[in-house]
Amino acid sequence: MTRFNTQLVHGLPVNDNNTGAVNPPIYNSSTYAFESVETMPRWDYSRSGNPTREFLERQIAQLEHGTRGFAFASGLAAIHAVLSIFKPGDRIVVGKNIYGGTYSLFNEYFAERGITFEPVDTADYEALDDAVAGRKRVTFDGRELEATIPAKAVYFEVLTNPLIQVNNVNRIAAVAHRHGAIAIVDNTFVTPYLQQPLDLGADVVIHSATKYLAGHSEVTAGLVVVLDEEIGRKIYFAQNRFGGVLQPTECNDVRRGIQTLALRMDRQQANAQAIAEYLLAHPLVKTVHYPGVQRDHAKVLAENGLRGFGGVLSFEVVPGVDPGVVLNNLRIFRLAVSLGAVESLAEFPARMTHFELPKEERLKVGITDELIRLAIGIEDATDLIEDLGQALDKAYEVYVRDHAEAESLSQLASGVFA
Repeated sequence: MTRFNTQLVHGLPVNDNNTGAVNPPIYNSSTYAFESVETMPRWDYSRSGNPTREFLERQIAQLEHGTRGFAFASGLAAIHAVLSIFKPGDRIVVGKNIYGGTYSLFNEYFAERGITFEPVDTADYEALDDAVAGRKRVTFDGRELEATIPAKAVYFEVLTNPLIQVNNVNRIAAVAHRHGAIAIVDNTFVTPYLQQPLDLGADVVIHSATKYLAGHSEVTAGLVVVLDEEIGRKIYFAQNRFGGVLQPTECNDVRRGIQTLALRMDRQQANAQAIAEYLLAHPLVKTVHYPGVQRDHAKVLAENGLRGFGGVLSFEVVPGVDPGVVLNNLRIFRLAVSLGAVESLAEFPARMTHFELPKEERLKVGITDELIRLAIGIEDATDLIEDLGQALDKAYEVYVRDHAEAESLSQLASGVFA
């Protein structure tokens, strides 16, 4: 059996042709000929199956140690297909800190179709257990009773967006299974290079393959991997009937990106660590959200079955400093949503990636108006640090201009950290 880095490059053969091509062909065909009326070909219509897509689906299943993979036109299309396996009246427990687009899909689409979503702190295992068990106090015939309506699933991100909090897949999945629920994991920020959640007890893994897997800001894609054949059958039904499939050319783009995943992520993580350490020491930075700068980060890795913390971090500037000034003065970082690509991106979650969350909900989970998220690329770390430094200098200049009473940077810092 080949090892992970070899699997990234070669995948699993589909045995679709014998030309000897080193790379799998791109089959831009919407339909396939039958040999006769009596026969059923392996592929008949591209929505139902395509050799290029099958290669990618088999490869992601191999990398995630699953039984079956599925490729969709976007990460949200992948989440939509997974959630479609549930029925009106079903209840799903959701990690309290998730991507804004996921929050909107759950609460503005599926909730209107009868599925209930209950947010919970997935690091609070007692609260999680209560939520999944569905323990409720009800009044019946004048008496107060405890009713139990178990959830059907727990949905969470391994590293939360944008605060990069670590969720323990093994413990969360164990709670879900104890009450007959399944564990659905968004593994986008981590990728199979840093963790394979199915090995830790998860039942379904989702990726926005737009991010690290494709890795070049040139394609939108989503991937799903399952362990259970019955769940896989239901997701394939959704894929085939909704039709949100990833087209052959885009499948090849993702496949090509996957080949260099480990190389890119090694550089991105090293850069993220250096930048997080720089920001941690900067007087205009109040908080840095990146597990790699925690004193017990090695223990966090071991306890959560992680091989790294990825290339995304966030930080909060001190009160009074305008994060917009920082973002608008970056030169190498591009002001853009998304992450996981070779170039570094910066964004303002309150107005960009998480604008769908009502302000009250956003603040409740820690997404403040001072928070900036950075998606680190493969550039030279020194250039990225210098870019952040000059942008923070501009923000300080604006602060001093607008707050004449602030006599010095040290006075500002001492006021914040006193």
